[in-house]
Amino acid sequence: MTDAPDTPHHDAPGPAAADPDTPRAAADLAPADPTVLHPVPGQPRVVLLKPLVTSPLIEVGEFSYYDDPEGATAFETRNVLYHYGPERLVIGRFCALGTGVRFLMNGANHRMDGPSTFPFPIMGGSWAGHFDLITGLPGRGDTVVGNDVWFGNGATVMPGVRIGHGAVVAAGSVVVDDVPDYGVVGGNPARLLRRRFDDADIARLLALAWWDWPLEHLTARLRTVMSGSVDALEAAAPHRP
Repeated sequence: MTDAPDTPHHDAPGPAAADPDTPRAAADLAPADPTVLHPVPGQPRVVLLKPLVTSPLIEVGEFSYYDDPEGATAFETRNVLYHYGPERLVIGRFCALGTGVRFLMNGANHRMDGPSTFPFPIMGGSWAGHFDLITGLPGRGDTVVGNDVWFGNGATVMPGVRIGHGAVVAAGSVVVDDVPDYGVVGGNPARLLRRRFDDADIARLLALAWWDWPLEHLTARLRTVMSGSVDALEAAAPHRP
């Protein structure tokens, strides 16, 4: 469902008609349901994250999903690690997370300013009397993922990273730094391979923010959103006062 290649090769869409979406009867334009746990019939490996997560430290937008043939519903415990707060994980709408995508949170941090990085106090005994040495360690803040981000199989996101809208993270990548809007990154550590669009079109896409369109409007224009040009998307946008 979301197993990206080692290096994503999704190119910028080519020219398209102003509105390639064929008009349909209203009955044929019912949006998908963002509240169901398993949106794909017969595929329990795919879960929508918004109706799944319960932690107040995790916020997920509608239609973002995780795909895993083994325990997709355990996302909060198997894929969001060392998450003790107060830092939050925020994932936008319409994000696709391949199998094994993991977010390492600030609770994984160890001291690095002394001779040893080992967290002795958590072992108990009299060592617990030194717990002050492992509390209040510097963190990088919330981990924030924009809208319409595609994560390939086994990608790892380190604490405090911010991933821009429309970005692609290649399979197996370890993301240690922020990713720009519509950037394609890959490797360990992940580096920017290219941008999906030029700067001018990225600015237009961000202004259009199709992920915030009313669902009925979006549903009627899915073909434009998925395969149209930026010009076509602009022409299909809702009229604004």
